[in-house]
Amino acid sequence: MIKTIRSRDNPAAKHLLSLATSSRERKKTGHTVLDGAHLVTAYIDAGFTPLSIAIRAAAIASADAEMLLSRIDANRVTVYSMADDIIDKASSLESAASIMAVITTPQSQPTPHNINAVIVLDNVQDPGNVGSILRSAAAFGISHALLGIGSAQAWSPKVIRAGQGAHFVLNIEEGADVAAWLKSYQGQRVALVSNEEKAAALFTINLTTPSAFIIGSEGAGISADVLASATKYATIPMSGKMESLNASACAAIVMYEWHRQQLLVKES
Repeated sequence: MIKTIRSRDNPAAKHLLSLATSSRERKKTGHTVLDGAHLVTAYIDAGFTPLSIAIRAAAIASADAEMLLSRIDANRVTVYSMADDIIDKASSLESAASIMAVITTPQSQPTPHNINAVIVLDNVQDPGNVGSILRSAAAFGISHALLGIGSAQAWSPKVIRAGQGAHFVLNIEEGADVAAWLKSYQGQRVALVSNEEKAAALFTINLTTPSAFIIGSEGAGISADVLASATKYATIPMSGKMESLNASACAAIVMYEWHRQQLLVKES
């Protein structure tokens, strides 16, 4: 049964709007929002069940809506036909979504200190960068992400959107004391830097052993205490006229190189 909501004063509408705009509400309730049919589909594909699905009234008979409704258990998921202005307000997409979902934020597991590979974010504040880094991690087969205090909230709608479904296949540990965790990590700790004298070109470092890849903030880079926890310093050689790349581009290159070296080992 589809419930119709036309007023922003409806409790379900207020909950959706609060989750879309307030990190405090997301932390308090343990819920977050998926913005768009693609993310809702990816969430279901990963074996999860949303708490509720909101479909704009004008799209209730659309192919995307019919497909999603055919894949959920109506006894477990509440479905709303929601007024267009509510969806427009809740969606952060440039062209507002037709379908949104409220979900329980998945609980992370402690990141193992002997894991083969992990991406570590030290105060990476831009939501788009954090989401893109998580997307690259999922693409290249790194299943753990450790986010330090000060990094963008992983389960905010903007980060989830940039991740394009990566969140649902990763273990994402937030609010970590990155420096302390790195000191206990049993593998090498590779800090990506731009001008460290002791740094080596990324492609000259052996990444076939367990590795933690450390990415710093967009402006200040890796903080001093975290940098001191590194065992190796890596740079990305560039021949163009730009001095640096943004955090997500650097992370993607690092994880690609890790993936490339893993493939070479398997083929040898």
